[in-house]
Amino acid sequence: MLNLPNTLASLRIIIAPVMFWILLSPELFTDNGMHISWSYYTASLLFVLASITDFFDGYIARQWDQKTVLGAILDPLADKMLVLAAFLGLMLNGDASAWAIYIIIVRELFITGMRTMAVSEGIDVSASWAGKVKTVVQMIAIGFLMMHWPFGTELLWFAVALTLYSGFEYLVGFSRASKEQN
Repeated sequence: MLNLPNTLASLRIIIAPVMFWILLSPELFTDNGMHISWSYYTASLLFVLASITDFFDGYIARQWDQKTVLGAILDPLADKMLVLAAFLGLMLNGDASAWAIYIIIVRELFITGMRTMAVSEGIDVSASWAGKVKTVVQMIAIGFLMMHWPFGTELLWFAVALTLYSGFEYLVGFSRASKEQN
């Protein structure tokens, strides 16, 4: 059960609250004589490292035939914890639109509920191509917003559009699979 892919997903689960804490506690750095940008750098570094584990845990699980039920649960949970910790931290700092974050969170909750229903009905709703692109664009937007780079807000709204599109795609796929099953 505790193979390398599951260990990498577990690492993301640990990194998410640490990164969130750093985003919300820049005084950790400024009270020690460092510029506030060091809190952005540290949170960004943790986010990038955690994002890299997202790629490798899936790749290793597929290539080394190490897919497990635990991994099927841990991987999306870790992804959501990481992305939502970053988005909520950015929103609470005033670096991301509350409306954009609200839309992303509602979509994630909706899709999680739909996936739970699908699993209970024996329907496979694996991540679609649009869902994977959505995740990558969200991660890039988070990086831009954390580092206060230009176009971070525009990337965030592009991620929102992809988030809505991929949610619609999941809904259509679930509806079709449900009809075929009945």
